[in-house]
Amino acid sequence: MSSSVSHPAHYQGEIECIDAIAATGNAKGFCIGNVIKYVWRWERKGGIEDLRKAQFYLNWLISYLEKTPL
Repeated sequence: MSSSVSHPAHYQGEIECIDAIAATGNAKGFCIGNVIKYVWRWERKGGIEDLRKAQFYLNWLISYLEKTPL
């Protein structure tokens, strides 16, 4: 996946925002909301890149759930 999707240049620092959100216990809702947002708008805003972003959040959620019991 391109760095503009998984690690955009405007994200800086050692801790990824999504990891900080996961530490609060809110990762599932955050990821689901982002998947819906990017799939919803892909044709009118970001095109294929928005679909890749949705895919990133879905893949992140799957990986998180495989490591974290429901």
